[in-house]
Amino acid sequence: MKADPFAQLKLLDVQELDSGHDALRHQARNPPEGPELAALKAQRDELDGRAQDLRLAVDDLTREQRKADADVEQVKARRVRDQQRLDGGTITNPKDLEHLQHELLALDKRVSDLEDVELEVMERLEQAQADLDAARAELERVEQRAAELDAARAERLTDLRAQAAKLKEKRAQVVADLPADLLALYDKLREQKDGVGAALLRQRRCSGCSLQLDNRDLGQIKALPSNEVVRCEECGRILVRTGESGL
Repeated sequence: MKADPFAQLKLLDVQELDSGHDALRHQARNPPEGPELAALKAQRDELDGRAQDLRLAVDDLTREQRKADADVEQVKARRVRDQQRLDGGTITNPKDLEHLQHELLALDKRVSDLEDVELEVMERLEQAQADLDAARAELERVEQRAAELDAARAERLTDLRAQAAKLKEKRAQVVADLPADLLALYDKLREQKDGVGAALLRQRRCSGCSLQLDNRDLGQIKALPSNEVVRCEECGRILVRTGESGL
């Protein structure tokens, strides 16, 4: 393939623009906020699950406390009724009086036991509610931080897209005068060679694969006309010759 030396030199400009575009795309795919956002998502999922479990625990304990309260009030009401019967003097049979007195003592013990249960449930409920409040507060903090990072990432992506658009526009201007076959070869090689289709031959070395050419290869290249498109024997990329090539 033959191409004007100036067109070959312009390939390096195209390569620089394309490499810049690749770098922007890499930044867009790997934003600096990414690792922290991933960690925050995992933390958010864990906190959300914990908050749901605590919410269920609070609901269960709330029902349990209501039942404990009702049990205490029920036994207290019965004790009041028995005390009123005792104080009313309507019971005169000694055995009935003794039985009623024993029942009042049993009710006192029952109230005390139930109040202990009520207190224990209340303490568990207070702890569960405190844990739930703490989980929700932490979840809110995590979500706020994630929102800040999302906003920063979105702003960064907008800026990267703007830069990419400028590079694309500039590339279109640069390639406008390039031979179609030369550009097609470059694009094909760029796709095959990790984004680098054209490399500068500098100081006897291919800047694409870093291969240093021996005297025989250099002699062969030097003998070629300046409009001959040279390919690197090692990597196959287009080698662009300049005054720095060492020929």
